[in-house]
Amino acid sequence: MRRLILFFSIFCSVAVAAQTPVDSLEAQPYYILIGEAEEALADDRLSDAAARLREAMQVDPDNPGNVLLLSNLGVIYWRCDEDSLALDVLNEANRRAPSMVTVLLNRGRLLLDMGHNREAYEDFNEVVALDSANCPARYYRGTMSLYGGRLDMAEKDFDVLKKLKPKALDTAVALSALYSLSGRDREAVPYFERLVEEDPAPEYFAGLAGCLLALQDYTRAAEVIEGGLKRYSHDPELYYYRAWLNRDRYRLDDARSDAAKAVEYGASKTKVDALFAR
Repeated sequence: MRRLILFFSIFCSVAVAAQTPVDSLEAQPYYILIGEAEEALADDRLSDAAARLREAMQVDPDNPGNVLLLSNLGVIYWRCDEDSLALDVLNEANRRAPSMVTVLLNRGRLLLDMGHNREAYEDFNEVVALDSANCPARYYRGTMSLYGGRLDMAEKDFDVLKKLKPKALDTAVALSALYSLSGRDREAVPYFERLVEEDPAPEYFAGLAGCLLALQDYTRAAEVIEGGLKRYSHDPELYYYRAWLNRDRYRLDDARSDAAKAVEYGASKTKVDALFAR
């Protein structure tokens, strides 16, 4: 499921809003249509929301707030799985306002979702150049750097998240991945523990189990794996880690049984077989 943020505001033109009374603004067709678009979004009527935004821009084609409307329209098309159309709209918004962070961030997310990683990275990079404290851009750029093997860049971006948003779940996601992938399992554990508590997805149970096994904390690893399998009884990574746990406890029959289930549910056979190669 796509987790999108609509950077939406009825009074998107600050300059106009500052010069015109609110009551007068609300009576103008342009803002009436934007308000109707917001209502449609609240009801998840995406086609209606898109139509009202297009109509608003037709009513007042020279309104500077249309750049933000284009950005929101692009996100709506993205939510409707019309990725090419969404990209065209966001490209137009960027052409009109090359330095608007909202547009760059929305386009970067879309490009990342489309698999255009290099172009997405460039957009996130541009956002950081324009706003060094932009946490969403730091999160995406850092994550792409991490999985691209640039640990130094990931560390710099995630340090900003740690400083500016230490309690955000995205920060926990970022730091748990950074520390576990760089062999700092003990540092990763508290972040995985928080994720398991607040957003108990299978990958967080598996990540925590892997760190605990690397630290040879078998009792806690067993508890985490058991808790994860109660929720996700067909998760291959959890069976992989239980096979690892049973192997290290010299319960080889149980370990091979879990290994077979891990492969059955989708784990790499090569990865699983490596548990028994030593």
